[in-house]
Amino acid sequence: MKEKNRKIDILGIPVDDLTLGDALSVFENLLRGDRLALIATPNSEILMRASGDLVLQDILQRAELVIPDGIGLLYASKILGRPLRERVTGIDFAWNALKLSAQLGCRVYFLGGKPGIAEKAAESMKLQIPGLQIAGTRHGYFTEEEIPSIVEKINGSDADFICVALGSPKQEQFIDANRDLLHAKVGIGIGGSLDIWSGTLKRAPAFYRNNGLEWLYRLKQEPSRIRRISVLPLFLIKVAAQKRK
Repeated sequence: MKEKNRKIDILGIPVDDLTLGDALSVFENLLRGDRLALIATPNSEILMRASGDLVLQDILQRAELVIPDGIGLLYASKILGRPLRERVTGIDFAWNALKLSAQLGCRVYFLGGKPGIAEKAAESMKLQIPGLQIAGTRHGYFTEEEIPSIVEKINGSDADFICVALGSPKQEQFIDANRDLLHAKVGIGIGGSLDIWSGTLKRAPAFYRNNGLEWLYRLKQEPSRIRRISVLPLFLIKVAAQKRK
């Protein structure tokens, strides 16, 4: 097995140990597939949820690519004695995947966020990435009954790449549940990326990102995230228990 395909088991989820460049190469190969592939970008909170949610755990185990988004995953890999080569944040990967999509002539669909957010994000990304083809957009407020019409709309747009911002685990569940219905080649859960791309939220400055403190900046913007962020210590305790076993 090539080194770039190495996976590290963190709480039962096979996390890909790769660089941003490696991840983009995998993405380009997935665009040539004949069935919708899922790219997941979990942080420690999502892996903690998956450890007690067998449905989410199964989805992540079957994902074609599991990118180590959160800084907690880097800490966990070190505890396990198999340090990841680098943290590949979901938003950085997604932005570069959009850039690569533009170069390859692939069409992109944005699904998620509050009404108007996906449209603003699309306009912003088209300005930042020349040649980017946005096939369509839709907000993330819908019922189960509306899903078939949403799938039909996405298929009608001829999208190759779907960016789904419904929050975890809804975004991963949406992609996985519709694998055999959607005609696109790749789907990725991007969390709050549309909010940042639309300018609704500001991304953490470089200092925070480079020092693994992006969570602190997010907490300043959204104090309600404190409960979610407090999961990290428990996550690392569970990882340490995994190593002992």
